[in-house]
Amino acid sequence: MAVRASSLSAPDTTRPETVENLSRPDLFINRELSWIEFNMRVLDQAADPRHPLLERMKFLAISSSNLDEFFMIRVSGLREQVAAGLSDLSPDGMTPTEQLVAIYEALPPLLRRQQQLLKEELLPALDQRGIHVLNIADVTPEEREALDRYYEKEVFPVLTPLAVDPSHPFPHISNLSLSLAIAIDDPVLGQRFARVKIPNVLPRFISVPPPEGPTEETSFASALAAERRLVPLEQLVAANLDDLFPGLRVVESYPFHIVRDADIEIAEDEASDLSVSVAEGLRERRFGSVVRLTVDATMPEHIRTLLMANLQLTSWDVYTVDGMLGLSDVMELYRLDRPDLKDPPFQPRVPAPLHSSEDIFSAIARHDWLLHHPYDSFTPVVDLLHAAAHDPNVLAIKQTLYRVGGSHAPVVDALLAAAAEGKQVAVLVELKARFDEENNIEWARALERAGAHVTYGLVGLKTHTKMLLIVRKERDGLRRYVHLGTGNYNATTARLYTDLSLMTTRPELGADVSELFNFLTGYSHQTEYRKLLVAPVNMRRRLLRLIEQETAQGERGHMVFKMNQLEDPELITALYRASCAGVRVELMVRGFCCLRPVVPGVSERIQVTSLLGRFLEHSRIYYFRNGGEELLYLGSADLMRRNLDRRVETLFPVEDAKLQRRLLHILAVYRRDRANTYILQPDGGYVRANRHGRHPFDAQAYFLTQDG
Repeated sequence: MAVRASSLSAPDTTRPETVENLSRPDLFINRELSWIEFNMRVLDQAADPRHPLLERMKFLAISSSNLDEFFMIRVSGLREQVAAGLSDLSPDGMTPTEQLVAIYEALPPLLRRQQQLLKEELLPALDQRGIHVLNIADVTPEEREALDRYYEKEVFPVLTPLAVDPSHPFPHISNLSLSLAIAIDDPVLGQRFARVKIPNVLPRFISVPPPEGPTEETSFASALAAERRLVPLEQLVAANLDDLFPGLRVVESYPFHIVRDADIEIAEDEASDLSVSVAEGLRERRFGSVVRLTVDATMPEHIRTLLMANLQLTSWDVYTVDGMLGLSDVMELYRLDRPDLKDPPFQPRVPAPLHSSEDIFSAIARHDWLLHHPYDSFTPVVDLLHAAAHDPNVLAIKQTLYRVGGSHAPVVDALLAAAAEGKQVAVLVELKARFDEENNIEWARALERAGAHVTYGLVGLKTHTKMLLIVRKERDGLRRYVHLGTGNYNATTARLYTDLSLMTTRPELGADVSELFNFLTGYSHQTEYRKLLVAPVNMRRRLLRLIEQETAQGERGHMVFKMNQLEDPELITALYRASCAGVRVELMVRGFCCLRPVVPGVSERIQVTSLLGRFLEHSRIYYFRNGGEELLYLGSADLMRRNLDRRVETLFPVEDAKLQRRLLHILAVYRRDRANTYILQPDGGYVRANRHGRHPFDAQAYFLTQDG
């Protein structure tokens, strides 16, 4: 299947290329349009019948949630540039206004595809499997009575009708809220307008009670087989609006959904307390300007115009949908207890020497360990922290925390235990991790209360690197135990994301990590590290040097990079030079990619693929053939300007020969995938990889059964 946004253009290939013009605009794909292509690929997973039915529904919800965040951050940023009168060109040569127009033109096919999948494929398939999402008009009289009783008891007390007239100003509408726009006929004052928010504290899909409800004796098996009948909450509210406006005639109601600017700007150099400033920013996020209004296709023009005027929107900001709004809420359907409609569970592997019953310090001291999550369990990382917390020989623990989760975070529990045991615990908590700010503020305060030293990083930089350092007293002196990873210290997402972890006692890595922590918590002008590539210190320079060294090898050169995004113009141009020199370049880029592959005379030796599947591909691997002395780096950084210039990131080498062979095997498996791989075309569109045969090779399925 081809997955293509409508506004991408092919490069001009009529001119011979020279090294001097490899950075011209038409050789770059627009970042925003490439992101839309990525979300089309996510949606393509929802259409793939090889996935279990509720997994397909999950992908639909993810595509909608992704789109909301895209507007909250990327579209809002472009709008702010336009409002400020900025006309800086993107690397592909577009002004902010031109990018907004291109986005608005590219999105309607994606929105139509979402609704088509839901109405024509997913809901009918669910209906056949006993999960019926009904219109309220289709329920039986007995079911309607039961729904009305639920409404009176659970819904009506939560609702707040808000009138709009000269004495009632247009109400504030919170971010991501679903509302009803209501036309009311007042016998005295004539037609009036009101708004009712669909409360997000209640389920979006209300179970329709059968005439005779299940008893406590209902077996698990029969409960799975039992049919589920569900009605969207907004339809239940709309069917009972007369109760909210007694004595008036409700003419009609129309659902609408809004998205607001949610990018928090913190003036860190003026903030005496960063945690307070971030908390204030979170409150302001609810009141950011509206950047998208989605309305039901039945909404009349005069109500649409009223909403646009009061929300200060233009017609470009309004999207009309013939179907359900706020599709991220269909994740509720995924949470139904129907394991027969989901991916089968799996048990992550734990290497025996790293099992909690073993001496984990001795195991790591003997040799390096590489964990490939989620196929390898994240438990050894948590076990290492807990062992350090209670080991009398451990003197200090230092760790960075970016996203660790909400109400329960095993890593934080271990750090709290270590502080309670009297260890020297220093934690860098990144308060500016987008949409995790509130969780991180709470964890930072809990750690401070326990006696840990908590810092918030460097002014102007997000700390995105994933590092753990344990200093232990042993018979031959102090030894540093280091964990470095490509993913967050989050035990939940470690079962959903593919990441890589290195556990080692290599002295040079330990010394580098110690010095990097000193850089983060104190003062330092250090510009070189023994083994680590550190952004924004030396990573860009070192990566360019490694690419240049490979370029000098010509046709003997080979690079394989696996990452989430590729956007940095300087590194893209360096990769073009490598291709022109004959170097073979394989790029596995899950998300957006601004490099154009296989352009004659420019990137003929570059292939770009994107793999999506059951697990979110999150690991970053950078391979350089290096004249036969192969180099392999893992880490937290994508090749983006923000990662290289505005974040603290690390890439770390894997030097153990056995682990290098394992990493090369992992890359080889990914390169074989034909089940979930898409290939980037020169015009910016993607095509599905060749899927000949009934069972195309699936890399993620392979890793589930084989020790990769």
